[in-house]
Amino acid sequence: MNPKSEADIEAALRTRIDEYHLEIFTRCQAETTKRWTFEQEIKRPYFHVTDLDDAQVVNWRKYLDYEESEGDFVRIAFLYERCLVACAYYDEFWLRYARWMLAQIGKVEEVRNIYQRASCFYAPIARPTVRLQWALFEEMHGRVDVAHAIYEAMLMTMPGHVETIVAWANSQRRHNGPQAAIAIYKHQIESPGGDSSAKSALVASWARLLWKIQGSAGEARSIFQRHQDLYLDSQEFWTSFLGFELEQTTSAEKEQVQHQRIKQVADDIRRKSQLAPEAVKDLVMVYMAYLLERGTKDVAKEYMSLDREINGYGLAR
Repeated sequence: MNPKSEADIEAALRTRIDEYHLEIFTRCQAETTKRWTFEQEIKRPYFHVTDLDDAQVVNWRKYLDYEESEGDFVRIAFLYERCLVACAYYDEFWLRYARWMLAQIGKVEEVRNIYQRASCFYAPIARPTVRLQWALFEEMHGRVDVAHAIYEAMLMTMPGHVETIVAWANSQRRHNGPQAAIAIYKHQIESPGGDSSAKSALVASWARLLWKIQGSAGEARSIFQRHQDLYLDSQEFWTSFLGFELEQTTSAEKEQVQHQRIKQVADDIRRKSQLAPEAVKDLVMVYMAYLLERGTKDVAKEYMSLDREINGYGLAR
């Protein structure tokens, strides 16, 4: 076999290099073609404080769906970063990025970085979802003190925010027991100022904890009764109180006792509360439905009397 000349070796090498470049070009062209449908719909790839139009938001969702289906980590992460330049004010993309990253192995710090960037720079405090998710993420990884610090920081800016307080109380219950959660509720309810409607929702959450977690319906009822004069104008409070009594488990022997408890709440709604007439009507109709479904043979008279009262000519007019 004759040895190849230097010219032959160079020609063969050039052929291989050309084939390699052609392969790269072909592969690049194929990948670009697959993504061009999404790329051509990106009209604003830069950051701006104004909202994107709906078509572009939908396009980013579909583009991320496609890239995730392809399964290339580097490409997916890069697309998320591009997306969050244009969609920095959209919580859904920060949350989606964090959830996707959390599904990867060994990416805890990367997930933490996503939540920190969203919470500290882009997600307004008035939209607490990202921060609440961040707190759960930290709790998940054993950093309970950090999670509680997130809740406290949120409440410094949004005092009395019900969702944050309930999340904080639930976290305290999980790690320090029901009394720690109750302490959070009591402190927030007894704090000066604040929105009455928010505090009434916290009373309902406190009562629900006593009922559902500690199994003490009596203590929960006592909480509602002690606070009802403070929240006479809160529809949420009276809805929760009535719902609490309606959900109590009874038997044929105890139904009469429970009926009197439910009736008492309904009477207080009609006679003591300071709710708007339509709100009173809605709640009394809930009680009337209870009478038909669970009442004894003597409830027809009570039902018709209430029907006349809330649906009568004078009220309807």
